[in-house]
Amino acid sequence: MTSNRTYLILDTQNHALANGELATAPGASPMRLNIQNHKVDDVMEHEVVTLFSASSEELPIQCRILRQRGDAVLLEKIATLDPEVRRNLRVPVKFSTFLYALPESGWTGRREAQSIDLSCGGIAFYADCQMELHEQAEIVIVPTEEPVILQCEILRRQELQNGRFMYATKFVNMCEDEEVVVREAVFSLQLQSRAAQN
Repeated sequence: MTSNRTYLILDTQNHALANGELATAPGASPMRLNIQNHKVDDVMEHEVVTLFSASSEELPIQCRILRQRGDAVLLEKIATLDPEVRRNLRVPVKFSTFLYALPESGWTGRREAQSIDLSCGGIAFYADCQMELHEQAEIVIVPTEEPVILQCEILRRQELQNGRFMYATKFVNMCEDEEVVVREAVFSLQLQSRAAQN
């Protein structure tokens, strides 16, 4: 759990609404969240929301909104959700990056790639190189505070025109710090894309 216990608040369609900081003791009922950046009206448009913590130890929880007090909302916990819900939370994001070969790869050096979307559990991207299913490589993830290099494994591939391929991958061999960095990036991008739509 982060020291200030900040949560990403999503609606039931997994669209980011706001960040909220826990103002009650963990596990208290009802929970009070201070909604940040004047987004309380966005949150109050919904009856049920999902809270995601940046900590991997804390499972996502679904809550019913009880009432509002200024910039704070009172929430009643309905259910604890499967941790896979968080791993599958995808946000479209475009950035140029590089793939690096691992020693067991059938190629060497680096290849260019263009991201499609990013989740806590993996990344989808376009690349001009042909890679096999379950092949692993390293990829540079840029939209984090500091770029991180993560290992990924090819889960799906689709051949496109002009010798391009689209790949969907999962991250492998991640340490806790890397998971937190990627999660915070995904949450931040979710909020940015929500703000851009409004």
